[in-house]
Amino acid sequence: MLVSFGMIGTSLSGVTFVSVPGTVGSNAFGYFQVVLGYFIGYFVIAFILLPLYYRLNLTSIYNYLQQRFGNTAYKTGALFFIISRVLGATARLYLVINVLQLFILENLHVPFWATTFVILLMILLYTFEGGVKTIVFTDTLQTTFMLLGLVVCVYYIMHTLGFSFGETMKELGDKGYTNIINSNVNSSGFFLKQIIGGMFITIGMTGLDQEMMQKNISVKNLKDSQKNVITFSFVLVFVNFLFLLLGGLLYLFASHNNIATKGDDLFPTVALQYLPSFISIIFIIALISALFPSADGALTALTSSFCIDILGLKRRNDLDEKQKKKTRLTVHLIFACIFFLCVMVFKWINNKSIIGIILTVAGYTYGPLLALFAFGIFTKRKLHEGYPVLLVCLVAPALCYFLSANVSAWFNGFQIGIELLLMNAIITFIGLWFISKPREAKEVESKFEVTNPKLEIRNPKIGN
Repeated sequence: MLVSFGMIGTSLSGVTFVSVPGTVGSNAFGYFQVVLGYFIGYFVIAFILLPLYYRLNLTSIYNYLQQRFGNTAYKTGALFFIISRVLGATARLYLVINVLQLFILENLHVPFWATTFVILLMILLYTFEGGVKTIVFTDTLQTTFMLLGLVVCVYYIMHTLGFSFGETMKELGDKGYTNIINSNVNSSGFFLKQIIGGMFITIGMTGLDQEMMQKNISVKNLKDSQKNVITFSFVLVFVNFLFLLLGGLLYLFASHNNIATKGDDLFPTVALQYLPSFISIIFIIALISALFPSADGALTALTSSFCIDILGLKRRNDLDEKQKKKTRLTVHLIFACIFFLCVMVFKWINNKSIIGIILTVAGYTYGPLLALFAFGIFTKRKLHEGYPVLLVCLVAPALCYFLSANVSAWFNGFQIGIELLLMNAIITFIGLWFISKPREAKEVESKFEVTNPKLEIRNPKIGN
């Protein structure tokens, strides 16, 4: 239960805390379509991916690709995870740091780079304590503060406006904020695109993500791990509904108080400039609580994946424990520096809807990873060792970018939304098929016997 509860903080982060309420002004409750997709995706993780991970007893989930296809596919999968997690984690980190900077530290004349450096230093020091167990317990504490902040803000704004829950929903409905289903096929927010895209984003960003899965596979057995994921999926739907409700309340509050701010800046503006000091303090605590589970877990998982999957540290017999520890520390510090540089780049870009950036980045980077796992699970073909695998996984996102940039002109205003990830995975899958060959009968038989040991049991009633 601790793993399940703590995962809420890791999955949601500061982006959900600030950016999801901000989307209500432009998309109403349309984001809930994506949440429904998330919900379906967690069942796929629980009943397809988790049994695979437990059966193979994996430390790194990308070891599956090594066992199935060899080193090139293995390292390619790990590389795409590293790129995805670096960009996603630093986008989340930037959002929270920017809020703290704009509304608090800028008035104290603290430069943005200094704020980023200090917060990254805090996260770095935090990650040195303990392992997965420590992260699980601290994530639980931080998730508690984040959800407490959410509930307090919802209740206080509702109370300030003088609305009950029913009156709030009626008022939001009258203003069109409760609209969920988008029936415009050409729109990037079309409900089928959003649900299917949300499902595959969950499979990619959670089921094929070392950071998220290392917590799940730390649970003692498969049944409890599946229970954890299913429980989490129901809680996530409810929590996201609360964030959308908060967004609607914020826009009602802004309308009543002539506040022109929209998007990611709305919640911080209302919480820090228009609500009492104790609410502002709760908001800051909740925001920081949303930051740490995401950033510290990402930094730890990236270090772990790079050392195990790319450097092969566990397989290196030429290094003693002291040298391995020094290597892990060096990699950890390098990733902290990469985080710093990426946050500065996001500051330079200065996009007002970070959640849009994260979902787009996920579409490009998790697509090849999804295709590699799907190709391994649903086909019996063998990939050629060498660079063709990496080439296919690089060409597919480039083709998707080209299609995304031109599809509107080609097809009368049709827009590609978050289903980009699925499209990317399909193109990668087709490319992998062309560079693959059927496995020989002996290879299939050998693999089948290893993964299905029950077939070796003899039945005394029918003999051998």
